[in-house]
Amino acid sequence: MNGSSREEAPRAAGGIALGPSAALIAIAATLAPPLEAQLPRASQQRVAEPGETQFNLDFLRPSGGPVIPIFEGWYRNPDGSYELSFGYFNVNTEEVLDIPQGQDNFIEPAMYDGVQPTHFLPVPDGDRRHWGVFTVTVPADFGNQDVVWNLRHEGRTYSVPGRLRSPHYQINGWTFPGKASSSPVLRLEADGAAGQGPAGITSGPVHATAGRPVRVTVRVGRDGVFPDDRRPVNLKWFRHRGPGPVGFSEREAEVPADAWSVEGGAAVSIDATFNEPGSYVIRVLAYNTIREFEFQCCWTNGYLHVEVGR
Repeated sequence: MNGSSREEAPRAAGGIALGPSAALIAIAATLAPPLEAQLPRASQQRVAEPGETQFNLDFLRPSGGPVIPIFEGWYRNPDGSYELSFGYFNVNTEEVLDIPQGQDNFIEPAMYDGVQPTHFLPVPDGDRRHWGVFTVTVPADFGNQDVVWNLRHEGRTYSVPGRLRSPHYQINGWTFPGKASSSPVLRLEADGAAGQGPAGITSGPVHATAGRPVRVTVRVGRDGVFPDDRRPVNLKWFRHRGPGPVGFSEREAEVPADAWSVEGGAAVSIDATFNEPGSYVIRVLAYNTIREFEFQCCWTNGYLHVEVGR
């Protein structure tokens, strides 16, 4: 979230303050006291008071803690609709949490439910949390309504509203104003549509068999808005949703300029293996540098739906 905005900073139900992106600089590597000792009584408030922040950074621990949902901010699409961008902060430094969609992981209103992750990784190496993992698209006349993401852990509900009502929460989308940087262009199919920015591109379903690798190929390039940008494009793969583990032959790739600058972009292939049958979404994240995440730019998400049979 834009750290300059305090008057509408979300907080969790149960009174846990949920802090803005800029506050993450203060993360300490030391262990905190038990989480229960840090929590005020439940208040059911979702919005922090003036001067408060979105979350308290003092309860990092190896395991046993919750996942905090984050509202990053909003940006406008060319057609007049808006994207509400959400990320998350797993306070555990080692424990991976799986929270299936349902009573412990849901979005209100229900019409927007189903795009959120169900697989939550600890704090990533070299970063502070997981930024802009998904967006919810709302219409041009959305007005003062809220889209609320709720996560429940050990009887407590952590929720955050996405909203348009404050201009301080406006983020950059896919181009960094005043800087020679924009989000990479990503395709999930060779001749398919391209995506750019946190909303990215969605494709599939691809069909696979449990236990057998399936080849997945994406194409990545740049849009030419900043022709002097010759930096590599970085790719990372994640299990976004799904009932079981997913193995990736490579979790990360770096695409140099002489590769991504060819017509149509660079083709990057990996093998994904799904241990259990079911419906999955795997996410590929295309970005320039980790540093840009703190300024809510410049990355692109790709969501590939995969149906896995026996």
